[in-house]
Amino acid sequence: MACRVSELVLSCREPETLARFWCEVLDFVVLDREDDGSLEIGPRDGFGGPQPTIILSRRDEPEPGKSRLHIDVNATDRDQDAELERLLKLGARRADIGQTGDEGWHVLADPEGNEFCLLKRRLGPL
Repeated sequence: MACRVSELVLSCREPETLARFWCEVLDFVVLDREDDGSLEIGPRDGFGGPQPTIILSRRDEPEPGKSRLHIDVNATDRDQDAELERLLKLGARRADIGQTGDEGWHVLADPEGNEFCLLKRRLGPL
């Protein structure tokens, strides 16, 4: 028996802002709202499916320093260039972590500066 990733937790100042961004990026919906402003977003079929949910945990001051974990995403219905354009329009911005420009992925940051990568390979939708 093995474990499975069920949730990712991201500390942030503006859960609603990040929820809008990540719901658009991943075609997720808000599944739950907590009294402290934290949110859980995930696939329309909810918690426990093939994809983990994301908890956007409200913190006035998220953990200092660079996160040691980042999210990689793949386009499902368009090529990488078209998906990059879509993500930038949603509020992502390019992030420079010392790439050479020859990589097969793009390093981006969400509206709060959390880095994530857009990979080249296209995946089929779930």
